[in-house]
Amino acid sequence: MGQTQRVVRQVSMTAVAMLVVGMLAACGASGGNGNGSGGGTGPFAAAKGCKHVGFLLPDSSTGSRFVTQDQPLTEAAIKKYLPGVTIDSLNAQNSNDTQLTQATTELTKQACILVVVAVDSTSAAAIVQKAKASKVPVIAYDRLIQDNDLAYYASFDNVAVGRAQGQYIKDHHKAGDNVSMINGSMTDNNALLFAQGAHEILDPLFTSGELKKVYEQYTPMWSPETAQTEMAAALTQTNNNIQIAYVANDAMANTSIAALKNQKLNGKVVVTGQDAETVGIHNVLAGDQAMTVYKPIKNLADSVGQLVGALSNGTDPLTIAKQKTTTANKAEIPSVLLPVVSATKENVKDTVFADNYVKKEDVCKDIPAGTAGVC
Repeated sequence: MGQTQRVVRQVSMTAVAMLVVGMLAACGASGGNGNGSGGGTGPFAAAKGCKHVGFLLPDSSTGSRFVTQDQPLTEAAIKKYLPGVTIDSLNAQNSNDTQLTQATTELTKQACILVVVAVDSTSAAAIVQKAKASKVPVIAYDRLIQDNDLAYYASFDNVAVGRAQGQYIKDHHKAGDNVSMINGSMTDNNALLFAQGAHEILDPLFTSGELKKVYEQYTPMWSPETAQTEMAAALTQTNNNIQIAYVANDAMANTSIAALKNQKLNGKVVVTGQDAETVGIHNVLAGDQAMTVYKPIKNLADSVGQLVGALSNGTDPLTIAKQKTTTANKAEIPSVLLPVVSATKENVKDTVFADNYVKKEDVCKDIPAGTAGVC
């Protein structure tokens, strides 16, 4: 072999070796959308050893649960699985801009894991991208964030929520009943899932004529005040001829009941709800609301605490987030999706009271003694 051939062969072998090393390095660094353990390298490197968590909440006006249930329970769960952690809990009061500013501030303060209940499922993608630039994972809490770089999603089976509401209507309607539907906010992916689940049950009844849908509206920002206006509009349009009011959550159900009271129809119209809030359980026991959907938030908070602990400790979060949720752009996000319970007069004692989710003395005000064996 000539000198030139030996040089060429040596250069070629060196190039191949460098290519193999590069490929191995790339494989080691790859993390897709960050589904791995969140160790010291990779897209979520900041999470390893993290002791500063930002918990971003959406509002305190469209439902009390985020302040009275989610915040304290989640803070306690994170502290349980990550002792010594600092948690900054911030409320955006229904402002996308405020929530993005809060996220930016937290990242500047070296928060290394963000838990976000999005004001807007699409706009919150900007939070995920800012966090990604700092190698910080975002856990979407309760509401999916529409971004393929989202790390994890923890919520309830939200289609099942709508199915539970729809199933109650299916089981308690009369042929020919008129139905109004007051959905949540279209900017909240959960609202779309709730409506999807309800329509899965109700659409065959609408198609057959067993039930008649006379009104349907989505409610911006889950506003209870807007829901009352919507319910009043539905009653006006039908000359009060509504027998069933599908309402997506308890806060809006409460104001919808106010609209029904104005027409002396409360207790005569089947009203659904969700969240098992104090006001919702009170209305169920008073006979003004037929049911609500109980979502054991303590279980959700515990799952998020486990995810935060796993990310910080370098253990595999996929042992916790075993399910998948698909974003609008077809990314599969590792998820925790928990079951829900339909709560009525008949089982409230064994569900929300047994779990100390709401207190008997808070919901039994103005309720006749002995109601459903509860008050």
